[in-house]
Amino acid sequence: MNDGKKMYKADVIKQEVLEKLRKLGEKIYRDLSRGEFPELNIPSRTTKNIVYDDKLRQYVLAGKMKERTTKNIRHLRPFAQLLWIASFGKKLIEAAKTSTLRDTYYVAIGEGIDFEDQAESDEMIMELESIIDSPREDFHIFPEERASIYGDLVIEYTVPGFRGKRVDLSSHPDGFAIGPALTTAEFVKCGAEVLFVIEKGAVFSRFVEEGADKKYKALLLHTAGQSPRNARKLIRRLHEELSLPVYVFTDADPYGVHIASVLIHGSALSAHIKGINVPDAIWAGVWASDITRYRLPSMKLNDQDIKRLRELEQDPRYQNDPWRREIKEFWKIKRKAELEAFSRYGLDFIVKEFLPERLAELQKR
Repeated sequence: MNDGKKMYKADVIKQEVLEKLRKLGEKIYRDLSRGEFPELNIPSRTTKNIVYDDKLRQYVLAGKMKERTTKNIRHLRPFAQLLWIASFGKKLIEAAKTSTLRDTYYVAIGEGIDFEDQAESDEMIMELESIIDSPREDFHIFPEERASIYGDLVIEYTVPGFRGKRVDLSSHPDGFAIGPALTTAEFVKCGAEVLFVIEKGAVFSRFVEEGADKKYKALLLHTAGQSPRNARKLIRRLHEELSLPVYVFTDADPYGVHIASVLIHGSALSAHIKGINVPDAIWAGVWASDITRYRLPSMKLNDQDIKRLRELEQDPRYQNDPWRREIKEFWKIKRKAELEAFSRYGLDFIVKEFLPERLAELQKR
């Protein structure tokens, strides 16, 4: 890599992941050359194997492992699938190309790899993540979902074909899609002092239209529902590298609560991946208590909402305030509301009235 060209952080990550994949391959080769059955110890990714790491301030996998050995005929198929995923990831990195989860599945089918469906392929990708302790994005496999970002930030791309090109993220009113190229870009110049993370597209657009980015010197990021992992990685980078406080805005329903918590505490599904949550981020609403406080148009909790609420009650991530307080409020009022509900008071109410009130309230705590 020392060819006189500018080195980016993405280049360092690339070499680190290639080295991890090389070591994995060498282990398998070493076992075979000794006449031994190759085997792997794989972290168990179950909710029973999740603990809170005080140092990392996120939920991570504990020490429970499962063995996959070629001695067991039932293990041969998933063993081969895993090695193919590792080989494919290596090819993607070396060719400077990317793939989606869906695309990876079809490439595998085309090469004769016996995956029953995409879910099985996705599972093998997550197993590889847990073994080499690197997220799939680092070996160039991404989901289809796209979050977006807007505001006073100039980035410099690090990907081939666009390497060194700079873009001002305030130059497109719809925001820029947070894909692989933007996730790995370098931050060149930032005039923002805070990051607003917004679940809903309509409210993200409202923040842009009402100039929330200028009024609050804010970057605006739309998660499009549950935040894709590349967006979570970008949020973490913006917080750590630019020291931006993070405020999260979601619907006032059990699923909105979970969306905020995943950004802050990390998710059970991705507990094997470190560094994609923001422990210091603040859930700024909409809270269950805001439904009554602002007399928001609301709907009754349905059976799925009730089921989800019960699950949240048992989850260790929701045992402290504001989570516990707002879960109790949901049980009390048995209703839910969306971020868009503030529009009953006018299209600009959420930016001109609710936002400054909530920020002032949170800063006093």
